[in-house]
Amino acid sequence: MADRADVVFVDGVRTPFGRAGEKGQYWNTRADDLVVKAMIELLERNPNVPKDRIDDVAIAATTQQGDQGLTLGRTAALLAGLPKSVPGFAIDRMCAGAMTSVTTLGSGIAFGAYDLAIAGGVEHMGRHPMGFGADPNPRFLSERLVGEDALNMGMTAERIHDRFPALTKERSDRFAMRSQQKTAAAYAAGKLQPDLVPVAIRSESGWGLATQDEGMRPETNMESLATLRTPFRPHGRVSAGNSSPLTDGATASLLASGDAVKEFGLQPKMRMVSFAFAGVEPEIMGIGPVPSTEKALRKAGLSIDDIGLFELNEAFAIQVLSLLDHFGIDDEDPRVNQWGGAIAVGHPLAASGVRLMIQLARQFEEHPEVRYGLTAMCVGLGQGGSVIWENPHYNKRARKA
Repeated sequence: MADRADVVFVDGVRTPFGRAGEKGQYWNTRADDLVVKAMIELLERNPNVPKDRIDDVAIAATTQQGDQGLTLGRTAALLAGLPKSVPGFAIDRMCAGAMTSVTTLGSGIAFGAYDLAIAGGVEHMGRHPMGFGADPNPRFLSERLVGEDALNMGMTAERIHDRFPALTKERSDRFAMRSQQKTAAAYAAGKLQPDLVPVAIRSESGWGLATQDEGMRPETNMESLATLRTPFRPHGRVSAGNSSPLTDGATASLLASGDAVKEFGLQPKMRMVSFAFAGVEPEIMGIGPVPSTEKALRKAGLSIDDIGLFELNEAFAIQVLSLLDHFGIDDEDPRVNQWGGAIAVGHPLAASGVRLMIQLARQFEEHPEVRYGLTAMCVGLGQGGSVIWENPHYNKRARKA
């Protein structure tokens, strides 16, 4: 059997993320239109890519109904103007939907089945709350396959606090405050805007344009965080301030084989080294990235010390802290979430995996001294997902400025 082909992350874009619900900027915008907008921008940014050479399109959504249903990868491909010869499909792995879109199509590239592919995700949590319309099998509870709290993400976060007393509310609040501060600084420095695609929006006051993430709270401080109620448990430790907000948004990425990169003169932003998914107890789903990261590192023949940049999804601050503690990484380590994360910008479930990749790719450009980076996230029902990437700009003689 031939050696596997290189899997290259060529480019990625996303919509600004909006606050879910009637007051959010996307309340009158369809979910499929969000991901189509991202795909059109992705194609326009990469004019060297012949549309008829795209081998497949995978778009993820957690709640696959209404304007998030009907085999999103295929319908979005048609709406984005791809030829009818380009196939597509939908994926659901809850929060790791877009990540799974990337790893699934990346696997096809490595196998030699694909040369070019589009992977992404969308979630309109205002229209489609997580779990809405689902009918979980009663055996889950009657046979005690999962605890009653397994589908309540906030309760799973509280349970991590229970299990690891060193992970205090103060640490979660401080991490959340720093996420808001880092995101505000990244916006001020123009770090995030290059990969945001503006979206036309309609409200009672007329038409407008969504140009930035709606959930940012740069004024957040420890005093205000301490006063927030803990809705999942009286006197608990998980609040709206140290959790990601309910969010609408979409992401799209272009993947290619090494041969396709050469054929079409593309500029690779990252190379996929390894990936892994792992299962954990659903009641403490937030620790999922720990075993998935260990597995991905093992498959790559690397250690955690080889990772120079981390993009960890902030579904809850406690989820990130549990991974950092496991690997002996400081809460304030500058390698981690340099531009903040989901606590500030939002977490539109199935879209978030590609957001992590977009930010890591940009950071690779700024850090030629870093060879490997990690994107990782927890997943509902007790899973974790991790992808290790290599920096094409790596120069071992480079030094941090």
